Formats: sequence, C-alpha cells, structure tokens
Amino acid sequence: MSGQVGTAVQAKEPVIADKKLETLCINTIRTLSMDAVQKANSGHPGTPMALAPLAYLVWDRYLRHNPKNPHWPGRDRFVLSNGHACMLLYSMLYLTGYDLSLDDIKQFRQWGSKTPGHPEYGLVPGAELTTGPLGQGVANSVGMAIAQRWLASQFDKGGHRLFDYRIYAFCGDGDLMEGVSNEAASVAGHLGLSNLIWFYDNNHITIEGDTSLAFTDEVATRFLGWHWNVFRVSDVNDLHTLDVAIKAAKRETSRPSLIIVDTHIGYGAPNRQDTKEAHGEALGEDEVRRTKIVYGWPPEEHFLVPDEVKAYMGKAVERGAQWEKEWDTDYSAWAKSFPDLAKTFDVMVKKELPAGWDKDIPTFPADAKGMATRESDGKVLNAVAKNVPWLLGGSADLYPSTKTLIDGATDFEKDNYGGRNFHFGIREHTMGSILNGMALSGLRPYGATFFVFSDYMRPVLRLAALMDQPVIFIYTHDSFCLGEDGPTHQPIEHLMSLRAIPRLLVFRPADANEMAETWRYIMPLKTRPVAFALTRQAVPTFDRTKYAPASGLAKGAYAMADSGGTPDIILIGTGSEVQLCVGAYEKLTAEGVKARVVSMPCWELFEEQPAEYKAQVLPPAVRARLAVEAGTSFGWREFVGDAGMVVSHDDFGASAPMKDLLKPFGFTVENVVAKAREVMQKVKS
Repeated sequence: MSGQVGTAVQAKEPVIADKKLETLCINTIRTLSMDAVQKANSGHPGTPMALAPLAYLVWDRYLRHNPKNPHWPGRDRFVLSNGHACMLLYSMLYLTGYDLSLDDIKQFRQWGSKTPGHPEYGLVPGAELTTGPLGQGVANSVGMAIAQRWLASQFDKGGHRLFDYRIYAFCGDGDLMEGVSNEAASVAGHLGLSNLIWFYDNNHITIEGDTSLAFTDEVATRFLGWHWNVFRVSDVNDLHTLDVAIKAAKRETSRPSLIIVDTHIGYGAPNRQDTKEAHGEALGEDEVRRTKIVYGWPPEEHFLVPDEVKAYMGKAVERGAQWEKEWDTDYSAWAKSFPDLAKTFDVMVKKELPAGWDKDIPTFPADAKGMATRESDGKVLNAVAKNVPWLLGGSADLYPSTKTLIDGATDFEKDNYGGRNFHFGIREHTMGSILNGMALSGLRPYGATFFVFSDYMRPVLRLAALMDQPVIFIYTHDSFCLGEDGPTHQPIEHLMSLRAIPRLLVFRPADANEMAETWRYIMPLKTRPVAFALTRQAVPTFDRTKYAPASGLAKGAYAMADSGGTPDIILIGTGSEVQLCVGAYEKLTAEGVKARVVSMPCWELFEEQPAEYKAQVLPPAVRARLAVEAGTSFGWREFVGDAGMVVSHDDFGASAPMKDLLKPFGFTVENVVAKAREVMQKVKS
C-alpha cells in the first residue's frame, strides 16, 4: 500500500462469541477509569473512555502475554505512550489477572499505591516502561523493536522462533506533535521494523482545546513519507474494522505500521464528550452518573466489575500460562541443540556478565603526552565488547569524533539485524530514547554524542534513571578546551546539570587508567545509568607507581597524591583538570607545603561512601581546599566549604585554539598555585 492509506475492509468478520459480553467488557474498562479518576478527583478520564474498545481488542485477540509472569521473554510488549491515560492500562492489567487488585484501582494516584498518575516501570506490575513525557513511549518502542530484531538474529537458530514478539504502542496527538516521535518514526521506517505497530488516537483534543489550534499536519502523509504502512479506522467502536486493520498490519513484512483511529474523547459523556475538560479533569459525580446511564450501567454503582467480565477477561491468565509453557518447551529443545547460545542468553537475561569479560581491558603505561579520554574510552569499549556480545550501540552521526565504533562488527541495518554498530543519524533525543527501549529489552546499549548536546537528551537521561536502566551515555568534547568550535559547542553548565539527576552516575575520568576503571565499575551494574564526560584533547597518563592506583575511582574520589601528614591544602580536580592539580602539587610540595591531590571522577559515588571514608579523603579539619574544573563553579561549595575556592569558568566560552583559552580562563598550573596560596592565607587569617 505504498503511497496510500489502506483499509482492507474485504476480510471476513471475525468470529465473536458474544458481542454483548464484549460491550460489557469495554464499558467495564470505561467505568473503572471514570470511577478511579473521580475518586481521586485527579487524572485523565477522557482517553481511557475513548480507547477502551481498542485496548480490549488488542489485549483480548492479539497481545501474547502472561499476567502471572510479566517478564516472560517471549511476550509481546505493550506501550502506552500517552501515559496520562494510565487508567486504561491499569484497568487492563487488573481485569486480565496481573498483580493489581481492585483496591489498587481505588487507590489511584494515592500515596503508596501501585497505580500512580502515570505508569512507572518497576512499580506497576505489567508496565513495560515509564511513560508520561509525551513522545518518549513511542520512541522507546522503536528501541524495543530493534532489540527484538537483534535478539532474533542472534538466538533464533535451527527453525526455533523464541523471539518473534511484536511491539504494540498507543499514542495520541501530543505524542505525534513532539519532535522525538518524528525522529523515532523516521528511524523505524528506515530500518523497516515491521514488528512495530503504533495506534494513533486521533481525538482532536488537547488541554487548550481543539488540536487545530496548533496542529494541522497530514499525519498519514508524514508516515507514508517515513516508509510506514498506514491504515485509518474512522470509528474506534467498530471492532470489525479495527480487527481487519491489525491483521493487515501483522501481515506487513517490510515496514512498521501506523493505524490511525478516530475516537471521541470522553466517549458517552453527555456534557463532556469531545471537550478539553474531558482530557484532564474528573467528570464530576453527576456527569459520571449520566455517562453510566448512556452505557446502560447502574448509575449509582462504583467500581463495578460484572462477574462475567472478570471471568472472560481473566482467561488471559490461562492463555498466558499456555503460551509460556509452549515457549518453554521450544526453549528446552533449542537449548539442547545450541547449548552455548543458551548459556549466553541465560547470562544476558539475568543481567550478569560472561566469565572473563574484563580480561582484555588494558593497563595504560605512564605517558606525559597521554591521550584524550575519548581515545582511551574507545580502546576500553572495544576490549569489553570483545567479550560481551550484547554490548552494542553507536552515535548520533559522530563515531569518528566520539571513537565509539566496535571494531570488526557490522552495522545494524534493514538487511542486517545482527549488527552491533548503530547509526542513529543526527537525532540525539531519539537515540537516547531508543537506548532506553533496548535496555528495557535486556541489551546493554551505549550511545555517544558531544557533551553540549546532552541538553537534547535530558528527558531521556531522567527516564533512564527513573526506570533504573543501565544505559551508557558517552559524551565527548567535554569543556571549552575543544577550542575553535566556540561557545555553541563548549559545555559549561552541563556537568552540574547531569549531576542534579537522581540515580545517574556521572564520570569524568582524569586519564586512560581511570577510564579503564570506569568500565570495570559500570559493567556489573544492573540498575543505574551512567554518563561519561570525556576530553577531546590529550591528557597525561599518570605514573601509578608514583601516584595512587586508579582503582580508587570505584569510590568516586580518592587521594591520588599526598605529601604526608595533615595537608595544608587539598586540591580537588576532575577529568582534564587533575593534571593542573598534580602540577600545582609538585610545585607546592617542592616549597615545603603539605599538599594533597584528590581526583573526584564521580561525585555521586563519593557521596554514597561511608562518612569515615569521606573524612579520610577530605578531612573536615582541613579548611584550605581548592577545586579545579573546566565548568561552572555551581555545586562545588559542598566540597570546598566556606573557606575554599573554585577555579572554574562561569560564563560561556569563546572560539579560539585551546592553548589561547587556558590562560585567560585561569586554567594553568601557575594560577592554581596562586589560588592555593590565596586559600591557605585566607584560612590562616
């Protein structure tokens, strides 16, 4: 159907055992959603009311899942990208037998409940991911579809099809307005991800009013241009046409599919249907009663679930158990035929690592000239990738600069779903969202770009942390030291911005051996995302027979050099500025000053250490402290105290060779020595 929107209405009507029962199921979904929002007096009732027929159909006839084992590897994935409609998901989870009770539904949006205001991965049983920020869910679904293709290419051997699952995603007008969904749709079409089906809830309503206020796109045309298969269903209540469209989408073998479904937000509400008020406000008790009458529902009943509905929809438990049993049988036969693959999969699915995964990580010799940490990162990345087959990723069109290509590996493309090198194009935002979807599917993905463009990825970083996904974000060109490209490309506030995100570990290694230790630390992590801030310019590889071993990185900060006794001054540095601290230390100790250099590659890890260790590294009695970092001074007061100082740069950079920026910005050994003396004098006085 290239170049046009399909309908496929000629198919025979599916056999439906009891249309009256189906209507009862659909209205149960609607009324549960209405009642939960009304009880909370908060939430979004209109979309669940509109999409109930579609959710019922997808979950009842198409979604292969096991409510008693939400993490069964062979399951289809369901993504509710318009996460404000979460009562639709919660109703489906409860009715189909997940570990979600009617009391949980009644506690919608309340403290301690399993039914928060937007779906949360790890909290809501059966929620595949955390959604709410519009566009993220559909972008994540592309990562999930990529992961399925990669897993199938690696493990589906000998006629076995363990990983033939699909990804179904619901999205709304807001999702498709967000730029990240456009980027993601472009990637999915380019890669021909026919295992991906998006359902677009075309209800024409946003919080401000009709979507025509700001959105008049020809959505179908856009998606056809992105090489998608597109269908349109003019009435969501027409289950037959919906069914035909889904069947046609499943038959597609070379393109992802978009099914545009016309709906009425707040369906059935006499005074709220097709209004902006139905989007994000409780209907009100009177309107709830009136709407229930329209549905033929007892108007005074709250949270009513008819026995026949619970019995029918609860059959999902039996179906799911049978599906998983059949999958387990196939898995056992496959494991006997391919024991090495089975062992690999078992390690991967447990988020463990192969024996000897770190055996090829190099130890770098002392070298005054050294190398950029982007260079050493590339070397260590390749050493790890050699032994961890599911470590894979790429960059936003920058691998020659970020040094993140896996040597000897092929590219992941439409004709090669087994590749490990990804070309995300100039799409930083969707790159990160795809990485999150891949991680949620059991892979260990990384993505790279310039540090300044982490601004485009902040929602992604935040959600990776919120979902506890061990995604690896690699950012290079980490300061004004990149030079001639100028202030638009020179990150200043970015380190502090990322350090503010809870659970995210931000690493700024000082040399090649700290880079190696960073990888040794992060790879065993099962839950936390990490971000690297790496240099473009070469930095010295320190002589670790003279200075403390780089293994101290595992504690976030460590005394790298110490002249003995109680220090007169503590010099704290990160990344490329540690060399300035070391240079100043050498000059000061030669003058008889008792100095200490603390390398602090990861604030977050240091903060998590016992108080005793932190006091060893930064003795409270030593008030003379100087921090050196090529970024903003914001946040450093916590470590330098009231008496300390920071050598920083609190304004934007400038376009010039790096060597011409260091002196005027104050990043020289001489200036660090001068500021150290100033701090010591301040403390004495």
